[in-house]
Amino acid sequence: MNFYALIIGTEILNARREDKHFTFVRDELAKYGHELFASFIVKDDKELIVKAFELIKSDTESIMFSFGGIGSTPDDLTRELSAKVFTTQSIVRHKQFAQDIIDKFADKAYPHRIHMSDLPHDSQLLFNPVNNMSGYSLQNRFFFVPGFPEMAHPMIRAVIETHFAISKEKFRYTLLAKTSEETLINLMKSIPDDIELSSLPMFRDAKPLVELSLSGYENSKVKHYFSLFTDELNRLNISYS
Repeated sequence: MNFYALIIGTEILNARREDKHFTFVRDELAKYGHELFASFIVKDDKELIVKAFELIKSDTESIMFSFGGIGSTPDDLTRELSAKVFTTQSIVRHKQFAQDIIDKFADKAYPHRIHMSDLPHDSQLLFNPVNNMSGYSLQNRFFFVPGFPEMAHPMIRAVIETHFAISKEKFRYTLLAKTSEETLINLMKSIPDDIELSSLPMFRDAKPLVELSLSGYENSKVKHYFSLFTDELNRLNISYS
């Protein structure tokens, strides 16, 4: 599964609000052994949001958590645009959600709040524990919640617990060597595609260091390739931890 976080809000990009969603999703997924595949912060722009949705939809392994834009004001674009991209149909009034809005707001549900219940076809409601103004999901893959962290985070936490609590075990080996990346580049080129390579150069006391990490789902294979680096460092008498 490739997990995406799509955070919609001009107010984050122009510094009127501070993003709190990225670290939440990253850390919540980590509890179950998952990692984010990508995270985007985009402004309230129709063309840009559609392109982001289309990119995520084109990944057959994608799971998306979308934050923001599901209210009733003119800058709330998510409901309409998600219907366009993920269902190729227009939005339709969700009867249960419409009734929830009427029950909560009575006459004040009209003329604006009621439009929050206009959702893509076949939407499943996501319970909002704060005020019962639901988010929604499509295909149990694409999840849409409000921009308010107080509402969104409990909703996404419940989604992850319900649908994605089981993950494959992943193995990681990491070393920190007192050398530059240059020393190990030829070995890095030998790493197969199914093993994730991370090389992070740094300087400490004006001397180069490199943190090298390999990870993958087949422990013996990851360990084998990792040993190539430790053997090479030992051969060159380069210290590492």
